[in-house]
Amino acid sequence: MSGTFTRRLIDQIGDSPTFVAEGSRLTGDLETPGPLVMCGVVRGDGRVGGALRMSVTAEWHGEIHALAAVIAGTISGKLVVENKLEVGATAVIRADIVAGSIAVAKGAIIDGVMTVTSGKPVVQFEEKRGARRRT
Repeated sequence: MSGTFTRRLIDQIGDSPTFVAEGSRLTGDLETPGPLVMCGVVRGDGRVGGALRMSVTAEWHGEIHALAAVIAGTISGKLVVENKLEVGATAVIRADIVAGSIAVAKGAIIDGVMTVTSGKPVVQFEEKRGARRRT
């Protein structure tokens, strides 16, 4: 065993994230030096200096750059993730994706080109948690 263990990316978000609450609507570019937890709607481009976590209620319309990401919501535009991207079963991504590594849950919808910069294959998985797609 290597001495390190694998944890879900959401468990590694870290301290003091910025929150965009459900029901919030932001228009314009959004930049944060650390992690971001999204539950609302953003129309504009974004730069996230840490992990981006988008809930099932979150929508982002624009170009997003993040260090890492876990996506359960909706994205239209472009998504660039430096390290690991995890796409949940409830995600709807209508965007080109560039990421160091990509894991996609069964049920996710991706309409765009996926580019993995590490050269590793896209990993497919089945979520064991009770994710529900919103209607």
